[in-house]
Amino acid sequence: MLTALLLALCCIHSGRAQTCSEGFTYDRRSRQCIDVDECRTLPDACRLDMRCVNQNGGYLCIPRSLYSQSYARPNSPPYPEPVYPVPDTSVGFAEQFRQEPAGPVAPSYPIVSRSAPCLLGYALGEDGTCVDIDECETSAHQCNPTQVCFNTDGGYTCSCTEGYWLVGGQCQDIDECRYGYCQQLCANIPGSYSCSCNPGFILNPDSRTCQDIDECEDEPCSHACFNTYGSYMCNCDEGFELGADGTTCNDLDECSFSDFLCQYRCVNTPGSFSCVCPPGYYIFEDGRSCEDLNECDTGNNTCTTAQVCFNFQGRYKCLDPLICEAPYIEFSDNQCMCSAENPTCRDRPFAILYRHMDLSSGRTVPADIFQMQATTRYPGAFYIFQIKSGNEGREFYMRQTSNLSATLVLSRPITGPREVVLDLEMVTVNNVINFRGSSIIRLTIFVSEHPF
Repeated sequence: MLTALLLALCCIHSGRAQTCSEGFTYDRRSRQCIDVDECRTLPDACRLDMRCVNQNGGYLCIPRSLYSQSYARPNSPPYPEPVYPVPDTSVGFAEQFRQEPAGPVAPSYPIVSRSAPCLLGYALGEDGTCVDIDECETSAHQCNPTQVCFNTDGGYTCSCTEGYWLVGGQCQDIDECRYGYCQQLCANIPGSYSCSCNPGFILNPDSRTCQDIDECEDEPCSHACFNTYGSYMCNCDEGFELGADGTTCNDLDECSFSDFLCQYRCVNTPGSFSCVCPPGYYIFEDGRSCEDLNECDTGNNTCTTAQVCFNFQGRYKCLDPLICEAPYIEFSDNQCMCSAENPTCRDRPFAILYRHMDLSSGRTVPADIFQMQATTRYPGAFYIFQIKSGNEGREFYMRQTSNLSATLVLSRPITGPREVVLDLEMVTVNNVINFRGSSIIRLTIFVSEHPF
């Protein structure tokens, strides 16, 4: 019997070397694959009484009794060099290399009988020709379970499927994520990989790169929205502040910032605020200050035609016509006189002059609020100014500024609403003619309710 041994291992040379099938080696000089003589290189290639006969790509072991020199007659007609497929394990298909013979050579295999006319990897077909054996289909291959068998002419090759590479004879998964296949996030899976994107991005149709999502198209913000790379930012209108969720705009209570935002009272409104004033006032042009509403000028008062309307801060007063008490008689609209010819007037002020003024509540002190001055000057006379009545709380005092005048000074703050009536006396002294007399200014002060 003839025993044929053919090993389908591949020898891969680095650089620009070609790939030769088992039984061949690459010759750098001739730049082609040449046969390896296994009978010389393999120790004990055939055992016992078997004779080793070399052939292209392999060798035969035949019994010595059947071996005959006639199988290798030097004068035998030359046989054409067979073409041997060389499998390329890197791409999964065979690449053929032809060795050109140097000249006529005798066949390197013995012709034993008509029962074995085909090379290893081929079988005799019905038409008498040698046809390739599909080792992959007949499961006659020696591929590792992790490999895939690819049939070649006269043999087969073992390779790995896409996403795997051969390491130590085993097909191991390629970790594509290590090579930056994905722009952002990468998940390695057996034989492949999967790309995904960070929040705020969407995967492009190429399944590798990511595109920014314009979140503002969905109007996530209460007010204004600004798209950013991979995210977005909300902004609020004036008078609002961004809530903890980053999208909701909450009204800003400006009135809580300061007690001095408005002169009187602050009212918060959505996105803003407004100032209001108490009755008797209106909002000034600045929108914050309170200005007195003069009811006497606008006619918005309840005074009769016989009364006089007196306006002061935040309010008004209807003054009745002046009535002089006896022994005083009316001298003018606001003055009562007591004649010197009347004996009952001897110890009384000869004139009472009525005056009215307004004063803001809580006015800062000291403050000059009223001035009193003599209208006539007599030779040898001098004048004394004093508060005769109405100053029980000692909120006022008189400061004489000259021989003819004095100023009423507010020394303590007064809070309103309140009416204060002061009798300011001017005493006239003339030692030349031994005269002493006085006159009174009856000053009514209307203190407002508010400090403005």
